[in-house]
Amino acid sequence: MIKIEGLSKAYDKDKVLDNLNCEVKDNCIYGLVGANGAGKSTLLRLINNIFLPDSGHITVDGEEVNDNEKLKQKMVFVPDDLFFYPSYTLMDTAKYYEALYKNFDMVYLKELADLFHLDLNRKVSTFSKGMKRQCALICAIATNAKYMFFDETFDGLDPVVRNTMKKVIAKQMEDKNTTIIMTSHNLRELEDICDNLGLLYKGGILFESDIDTLKTNMYKVQICLKGDYDKETFKDIDVLSYKKSGSVATLIIKDEDKTSKKKLEKLKPIILDYLPLTLEEIFIYEMEALGYEFNKFI
Repeated sequence: MIKIEGLSKAYDKDKVLDNLNCEVKDNCIYGLVGANGAGKSTLLRLINNIFLPDSGHITVDGEEVNDNEKLKQKMVFVPDDLFFYPSYTLMDTAKYYEALYKNFDMVYLKELADLFHLDLNRKVSTFSKGMKRQCALICAIATNAKYMFFDETFDGLDPVVRNTMKKVIAKQMEDKNTTIIMTSHNLRELEDICDNLGLLYKGGILFESDIDTLKTNMYKVQICLKGDYDKETFKDIDVLSYKKSGSVATLIIKDEDKTSKKKLEKLKPIILDYLPLTLEEIFIYEMEALGYEFNKFI
């Protein structure tokens, strides 16, 4: 398990992370979302001991990450700004990873290279941006590290490759009990692969939740009733947002006990549409309920 307590980091006078607290349980894919500059990359670098915090503690499996050689075998990090040695081929790069990680699986690396049609003997510097991202990801996955950290995971990947990479990452988590933290500023990239999501805003985790719980508890309702009605009509329902246009009202509701639809049906509506929300819509309305304007930072 990764545990972060009171973590703060500033560059000069600009505070990027401010008393951040977070826990990531084992054997899950945790998505970290937030606008560019929200501190996602900084947080991953702090966990991997590339940066040192100004204050706070980071532990992995109960051990402090600072100068911990033992933990380095358990962790692999793919940054947003990729680096490869200019003369290295993909095979050279794989051998470099093999020298660092005792559980590196060269056979699996070759299988992944074949899956993504990557030439093992071609210099990585001649690859496209998306192909370089694929090289970095498959080398990291082949380490079989217990904890994997991917910054802007799918940047530069086309839709077909992105979908295949998601399957490979999910398989790694399931087969090897790997814990994966991946960042993005795009919720749509993460919603079909992550188990949990956290929203990083103003230096802290503003909101986090299990994705399945989020998706099954929140709905968009369009309803039309006979006669006059307003928000008070729905006082027995957990309404996060209420808008009325003409005779039709649109409600965003949280329905944890699965009773809201029956309550609405008892009002004998002329129109009743009860629809699940996308993950992006869920975050928008959750943030609005907390008093934040979601579109300012996502």
